[in-house]
Amino acid sequence: MRRYVIRRLLQAVLMLLIMSVAFFALLHAIPGGPAATIGANNPRLTPEARANIARRLGLDKPLPLQYAIWLGSAVRGDFGYSLVNSRPVGNVIGDRISATLELFLMALTFALIIAIILGVLAAVRQYSITDYMITIGAYAGISMPLFWFALILQEFFGVQLRILPVYGIAANDTTGFTSLELFEDRAVHLVLPTIVLSLLFIAAWSRYLRSSMLDVIKQDYIRTARAKGLGARTVFFRHALRNALIPLVTVVALSFGGIAGGAVITENVFAWPGLGSLFFQSLDLPDYPVLLAFLVMGSASVILFNLVADVLYAVIDPRIRYS
Repeated sequence: MRRYVIRRLLQAVLMLLIMSVAFFALLHAIPGGPAATIGANNPRLTPEARANIARRLGLDKPLPLQYAIWLGSAVRGDFGYSLVNSRPVGNVIGDRISATLELFLMALTFALIIAIILGVLAAVRQYSITDYMITIGAYAGISMPLFWFALILQEFFGVQLRILPVYGIAANDTTGFTSLELFEDRAVHLVLPTIVLSLLFIAAWSRYLRSSMLDVIKQDYIRTARAKGLGARTVFFRHALRNALIPLVTVVALSFGGIAGGAVITENVFAWPGLGSLFFQSLDLPDYPVLLAFLVMGSASVILFNLVADVLYAVIDPRIRYS
């Protein structure tokens, strides 16, 4: 296992290096280039001042040299400065990541619980009304545009019923709120974004688990366990469900890997101040250092959690071993 992990880490470093080169070249190929974005929020900045800033940032150097300089700094954790507000990119991303983590973890936890329940029900009651209803709901969730679903929830719960907030991470004025009231306010603001963000996860994961459960319960070792007189609950949880979860591990781990990307659509519809809305704002300007750091971090998280999924295989199923 140790040799396998080391080999995969070396492969991950090489893959991340190749992707960083591709991201760097693609972003610099956008018309205007990074220099055109300098001082985008300051119209009074003179052309001479823009040129001085570009020279100080090394944007007048050849592209390969710019990449080498950026890579050397990125390895040390320095992704440069935003071309829009001149703040360190690490601080810009750091200000947003906690909000995305909060929303993403809530959505994934909620989606995982619901998807397991629905997937198991659909498999145990195969070809029943329950199975058909869950299948129809799953396909509807996969095909439904998230922005439309978000707007429908905002209209119904926020505008018509007025029981849930439709934007932001907290109330506009929390002066005088107790700790409990602050927690309640944050929780109600999480409800609608969590439901919208978890919709696609629930739909896809429940289908994966249903298919996996149907394959597992037909295996010989399940029939052997029943023949030995083991209870239905023991056979289900100890043998069937544990093995059926193995294919789901990869899908869930890769979903965690997408956390650096946040939820662009969901966060923008609900004005949630996370990485997803930051990406949209940086792309609109465009703010090249922030975009580049964002894309590299997203790739790194996907690669990392893919490795985590492979390691979890061996934890869930002791029969799996890596050389």
